[in-house]
Order: sequence, then structure tokens, then C-alpha cells
Amino acid sequence: MRRRSGWLLTGLLFFCSLSILAPMYLTVVTALKTRSDAGSSLWGLPHSLHWGNFSEAIRVTHFWHALGNSLLLTAVVVVFTVLTNSLVGYAIARNMHRRAFRGVFFYFLSALFIPFPIIMLPLVKELSRLGLDNLGGLALLYVVYNLPFNVLLYTGYMRTIPIAIDEAATIDGANAWQRFWRVIFPLLTPANATVAILTGLSTWNDFLLPLVVLSDQNQYTLPLTQYAFQGQFSTNYNLAFSSYLMAMAPMMIIYLLAQRWIIGGVANGAVK
Repeated sequence: MRRRSGWLLTGLLFFCSLSILAPMYLTVVTALKTRSDAGSSLWGLPHSLHWGNFSEAIRVTHFWHALGNSLLLTAVVVVFTVLTNSLVGYAIARNMHRRAFRGVFFYFLSALFIPFPIIMLPLVKELSRLGLDNLGGLALLYVVYNLPFNVLLYTGYMRTIPIAIDEAATIDGANAWQRFWRVIFPLLTPANATVAILTGLSTWNDFLLPLVVLSDQNQYTLPLTQYAFQGQFSTNYNLAFSSYLMAMAPMMIIYLLAQRWIIGGVANGAVK
């Protein structure tokens, strides 16, 4: 039975790997083909590597400008999300015995059950009237919109940290700010890693929120440029797939360079 279960698990993992590798293979080979090669054979290898697709996709989509917008937006959102959301989680976790803080906690939890399309139009109209229909307003919206889930994660994690640590810091003369930033925040590395990973990936790949918020094309992020590119060149899959690969490359490079800390942070968070 154990051997049979092992074979079943191996087959399942093999099937899941194919479901990821097959689309990736199709994307790579199509990006390196000419239009005639792509029309004659979908899965076949290109007769010659056509690297000009990438340079043409960069020119058409203004790739470097959109890349800068996405990098700036993602970095700002990740930093401010970790700093502010962890602070809110700490305040709630250490005062959960008070009725007001419990009410705030359940108020944040209730926001998890509100679908974004319901509040999308009123939110966009409000941002437009406040002059926040730009990258700054979009970053603020991401930080606030991620708050309910992150508060749930931070609160659960901080309640595993003994309150005796806070009491010892208080005896040493630390105030509330010093207790959090010098004592508690360094202990939140696993939770911070998890929040940063989830926030960074969701911000980088998000399409709907930038589409409805941003009004200036000079501030478009990479997903939006892919949409505009696909709309204008809907039949030229070679250029489209080239731009998709370039849009995926930054996150893949970051993961390859930081996979040790990413995996370690998530694993430590689970054990904690």
C-alpha cells in the first residue's frame, strides 16, 4: 500500500509539472518563432531563433518605462504594507482582551467577505475626486486593501510570542514604540517574509485595480501594457508571448536569488 501510494503521488506530481511546463514551453518556443513558423507548427521547435521579437515587443509596449512603474509600485507597497500592517496586528494582538480592540479585529475580518467588484466603482470615483487616480493612490489602496488578511496573519502570529518579552522590555525602560520596533519586529521575520511574498506577487500581477484606477498611460504597469499590446496586435502571438516572458522575468529572477530566504521564512512561520 505504501509503494502504491508513492506511485500515485509521483504520477500526480508529474501531471502537475506537465500542467506548468507545457504552457511555459509553448510560450518560449512561440516567442522565438517567426509568424510563419507559428502558423505552420504550434508545438514544434523554431527553425531559427528570432530574437527580434523581444526588441519589437520592447518598442511597442514601452517595456522599460512600464517595468519601472511596476518595480516602484511593488517596492513601495511591500515596504509600507509590512511596516503598517504589522503595527496594527501588534496593537490588536496585545489588546485582544479589550472589547474595542476585539471589535476592530472582527471589523477587519468582515472586510474579507466583501468582493472587490461591489466597491470598485464607488472607490474609483472617490479616488478620482481626491486626485489619487495615480500610482501614489494605487499604492495606498493596495496597502489598505491587504490590511484585513495581513491583520489576521500578524495577530495570530504575535499571539504565539510570549507577552513576557514585552514586560521585560518595559522593565528595561522601553516605551510602546521601542518595544515593537526593537524587540517584537525582529521576531516577526517569518511573518514579514510571508506577507512580503504574497503582497509582492499580488501587486506585480494585478490587472484589475490598475485598470480602473490609473488614468494616465505614462503610469501604466506591466499587466496593463500587455493588455494594450494584445488588443492592438491580437493576431501576432510571437510579440505577445515575448512581452509575457519579459514581464515574468523579474519575479522569476528575484525568486531564484532569494528562494533560500523565501522558503525558510515560510517554513519557519509554519513551525512557529
